Amino acid sequence: MHTPRYVVAAVISIACARPAAAQQRPLITEDPESIGAGRVLVEGGLDYSHAQTYRVSGLEGNLWRVPTIGVSVGISSIAELQIDGGLYNRLTITQRNAIAPLASALTVTGNTTHDVEDIVIGTKIRLVSEAAGRPALGVRFATKLPNASNESGLGTDTTDFYMSMLGAKTVQSIRVVGNFGFAILADPTQGDRQNDVVTYGLSFARAVTQRSEFVGELNGRKSTRSGDAFPGTESRALLKIGTRFTRGSLRLDGGVFVGLTANDPTIGLTTGFTYVFNAFTLP
Repeated sequence: MHTPRYVVAAVISIACARPAAAQQRPLITEDPESIGAGRVLVEGGLDYSHAQTYRVSGLEGNLWRVPTIGVSVGISSIAELQIDGGLYNRLTITQRNAIAPLASALTVTGNTTHDVEDIVIGTKIRLVSEAAGRPALGVRFATKLPNASNESGLGTDTTDFYMSMLGAKTVQSIRVVGNFGFAILADPTQGDRQNDVVTYGLSFARAVTQRSEFVGELNGRKSTRSGDAFPGTESRALLKIGTRFTRGSLRLDGGVFVGLTANDPTIGLTTGFTYVFNAFTLP
């Protein structure tokens, strides 16, 4: 059973219509600094991934995610609520593995399949502000909802939980951010099992001019199981480089990424925008 598409679209539409904030596109490593009380960050974009693999359904192909959407709401000076998702994921299928765990559940008959993106709802809290002799520190909790279905081949129909410690420091013109935490990933093939994975991220943003930045990151997760990871919970890692250009409250970005494991796309592209504005005043 999965969440109907009209429910997903309604949730994302509501999120975009109210104060909210998201990640620092095109990076996904989270900065511990919040966007500020009463402020809203809205981001959108599109991603292309070549040779994307789905171990649970056995599908492999080229994936378009259009649009990706993120909203965050500054609920205090140190905390924000985040909602991330997407309206349309389309996979052009190049290979099928008929013996994959849930290949028999597929309802895909042609050479393409599509679905919505799983929604991730999170909260980020800054614990310590940055100072001359110390980095900023924070914590983030998030839950991934099972919106994409396993019948489409693009979802796992599982709910996952994430917790990460966040740290960041600016040294001259370079902002360095690090994340380290864990995730509890449910086994899509058997409901009473889970894989506890280690999550990590390390990013940098270097100011080139007053408006432009060069950015990069390594972000992924590592399975902690002694044997093979359950399908859909395998180790993953992406290496990404890109650029950002800011004008006023609007920021444009673009990047290229490569997968570092057999479970990742070989290469991909991303581009999008971020817009931040003052939405309300807290009492």
